[in-house]
Amino acid sequence: MRIIFVALFVSLFLILTIPLMIAEWIIGKFNQNLKDRSSIKIVQWAFHCVLFLSGTKITVIGEENVPKDEPVLYIGNHRSYFDVVITYARVPGLCGYISKKEIERIPLLNVWMRYLHCLFLDRNNIKEGLAVILAAINKVKAGISICVFPEGTRNDSSEDFLPFHGGSLKIAEKGGCAIIPMALNHTDDIFEAHLPWIHKTHIVLEYCKPIYPKDLSREERKKLSDIVENVIKETYYKNQALV
Repeated sequence: MRIIFVALFVSLFLILTIPLMIAEWIIGKFNQNLKDRSSIKIVQWAFHCVLFLSGTKITVIGEENVPKDEPVLYIGNHRSYFDVVITYARVPGLCGYISKKEIERIPLLNVWMRYLHCLFLDRNNIKEGLAVILAAINKVKAGISICVFPEGTRNDSSEDFLPFHGGSLKIAEKGGCAIIPMALNHTDDIFEAHLPWIHKTHIVLEYCKPIYPKDLSREERKKLSDIVENVIKETYYKNQALV
């Protein structure tokens, strides 16, 4: 029944909020800050509803590690569509996600994603990829956090991790913000491990201590991708026993 409730809620939300989309567009013409704040509250409310309907219980660790008064670059492992729902429901301020280009084709959802400063990446187009990184750097400089799952796609294999693509870390290096590594445990047990059903699941989300690239030595900056990846892996394996 959970899959029915979630699918019905998401469908109704996208359809019934069309007037809100129009209202938000009008608000943005006069007050972009108000549009940003209202859009994130609307979508966070919807994501909290999805988590409730799916029976997802979340243990959060290290939320005090997330700065509340500055943009950051969230970097996390990726096993489920619910990774976005879980993490976006908790961001303390404006935050855009870097998503695959295919998601931009989904009607109505793409509107809300643009309102939330999300960027769309064609993984087969290197030139466009660089443009997305530059756009994300500008978002950070404008005070908007960015979230990236550097495995590049959902990991639906038997492996715990896919290779990390470290190019996204340039967003923090050039944008001058902190990197917040995130470790998510058992999120694929909500849906992907039981297709097409949604199961009641207890997941763990841990925000690790911020890493400021500007405070690292030159040698450490060269190994930044490995440093972040290792922090996430160590945290992930540590928390496996908590569920």
